[in-house]
Amino acid sequence: MSELNETAAPVTPAVPEPAPAQEAPAQKPEITFDVFEQVELTVVKVKECAHVKKSKKLLCFQLDDGTQEGRQILSGIAAWYEPEDLVGKTLVAVTNLAPRKMMGLESNGMLLSAESGDSFTLVMLDDGIPAGAKLC
Repeated sequence: MSELNETAAPVTPAVPEPAPAQEAPAQKPEITFDVFEQVELTVVKVKECAHVKKSKKLLCFQLDDGTQEGRQILSGIAAWYEPEDLVGKTLVAVTNLAPRKMMGLESNGMLLSAESGDSFTLVMLDDGIPAGAKLC
């Protein structure tokens, strides 16, 4: 008859440590529908796009926004996109922001994008949607 080793610790299966909780992105305050309704979201088509001289981050877009004069928007997305790859794309812009000067150039709006960690993507729409169409 064999003796049992009563001093041996019981074997327990290894339980993986739970993944560290990720911090939730900071939440912005709630706004009313009336405030949201003031944001003008417009479909724009990229006519021209170029690097801004003396800037590593900025691209300068010449956009068809459905008006005769068009629109210029500067965006700090040069790390993710080459200008020539964006010409002809259909994007979404906030078109009722106050103009802002950057690197001596005026930006008249903001392009919509999605960002998560190191990932960044411009919001692109079907090319069949005409420039100047309003998102609702």
